[in-house]
Amino acid sequence: MSRRHKADKREILPDPKFGNAVVTKFMNSIMYAGRKSVAETIVYGALDIIEGKTKQNPVGVFTQALDNVMPSLEVRSRRVGGATYQVPVEVRTDRRQALGIRWIIASARERSEKTMTERLSAELLDASNNRGNAVKKREDTHRMAEANRAFSHYRW
Repeated sequence: MSRRHKADKREILPDPKFGNAVVTKFMNSIMYAGRKSVAETIVYGALDIIEGKTKQNPVGVFTQALDNVMPSLEVRSRRVGGATYQVPVEVRTDRRQALGIRWIIASARERSEKTMTERLSAELLDASNNRGNAVKKREDTHRMAEANRAFSHYRW
């Protein structure tokens, strides 16, 4: 890893339909092999399904789901002497968002609905209602950090 300077953050343009940069990041995370149009179809289809089911603003439901999934604490390995400790640390804002997006997509891919659009919409609805595997993942992460609170003095 280079010590000269930090890597520049790329500017992400807001998506064409809703004008939201977070939706674009979400789309880019869903994308496989550079197939942006397929990812766009999946995300917009899922948001349309959400709008049809809830009669609410789909971006609002999406934002609520992401807020419910983003972790505020996580554990990091820290080597002190010969022992490795799991030290709880607060999560940076950009990492919180990245983890939340990643967990929602992973949970959606594991679901049993027929198409990815249906899986994603169901997972986003569950996450917005504080249910589902992505929210469970956040709870597990917080539980792990809480259990290792005794090692918080090793924080760096």
